[in-house]
Amino acid sequence: MQEISIDQLAGFQIGHDQDEEGATGCTVILCKQGAVSGVDVRGGAPGTRETDLLKSENIVDRVHAVFFAGGSAYGLQAGGGVMEALEETEIGFETEGGLVPIVPGAILYDLLTGDNAVRPDAAMGKRAAQEALKGSSTQQGNVGAGSGASVGKCLGMNKAMKGGLGHFALNIGELQIGAVAVVNSFGDIIDPVSGERLAGAFDKEHKKFYKTEEVLLKQINQSQTNRFSGNTSLAAVLTNAKMQKSEANKLASIAHDGFAATMRPSHTFVDGDTIFVMSTNQVSADLNSLSYLASHVIEQAVLRAVRSARSLGPLLAYQDIMKE
Repeated sequence: MQEISIDQLAGFQIGHDQDEEGATGCTVILCKQGAVSGVDVRGGAPGTRETDLLKSENIVDRVHAVFFAGGSAYGLQAGGGVMEALEETEIGFETEGGLVPIVPGAILYDLLTGDNAVRPDAAMGKRAAQEALKGSSTQQGNVGAGSGASVGKCLGMNKAMKGGLGHFALNIGELQIGAVAVVNSFGDIIDPVSGERLAGAFDKEHKKFYKTEEVLLKQINQSQTNRFSGNTSLAAVLTNAKMQKSEANKLASIAHDGFAATMRPSHTFVDGDTIFVMSTNQVSADLNSLSYLASHVIEQAVLRAVRSARSLGPLLAYQDIMKE
């Protein structure tokens, strides 16, 4: 098992576009020939596009790109721009009336991080797709859909820390598998091996974590408070393993173990946690082994997102607290 760079995953190209002042952006994962795909939406507050077509019983079994965007529901507009970029390069599903690019996607809430009047739109989606068409970006942290991501929001944004975008990939013989994750969770981020809390609700004065699970337990008898302070983590597992659409959907479900292992808590009522699977469908692999690997690459991508993030305004980053 050998770690490889995300741009070494054959058949996939990743591009980003962002507005740094607005602290929001879009990420596009492109598969020109079409990828067998599945999705699993676990969070209680999702924002998605074209995920119904990925249900196992529906006819379309390949997608040409998946996009992630900030901007809450406004960010779904980015999908139209991705379609436009793909149409211009003759990538899409052939129909009698012309090519139709299949572009599912999902959004996260980052409207409280930067300028909430700046949101991903069709133009940003098109630019991100055009960047993907040029070749894979290896950037991590405050890039693309991770530009305005934050974590640990049980006590509001003034106690939260910076999230971001991360990726991780492996080569095992002919098999390749990797993940791209945008970490914007309500909960804290934990290294499941060491138990170290990397980012979350943080007491800047005393330089210690509040520990979200302990805060929630203290509030157990209180009436529900408004915790819509900006959540939802998104990810995609990318592989060349052979699979059917139904198997891709099941793999997406199992891959959420990677979120559960690193986010405390994950899949809350105020998260829209969503994971896609995209496969070029080339190499035979045991599905149970693949299930473990899918969860593992998600874990590692989440950790790298937080470790690569840079502070933004009042949001401290992992790198800041490590220096102290």
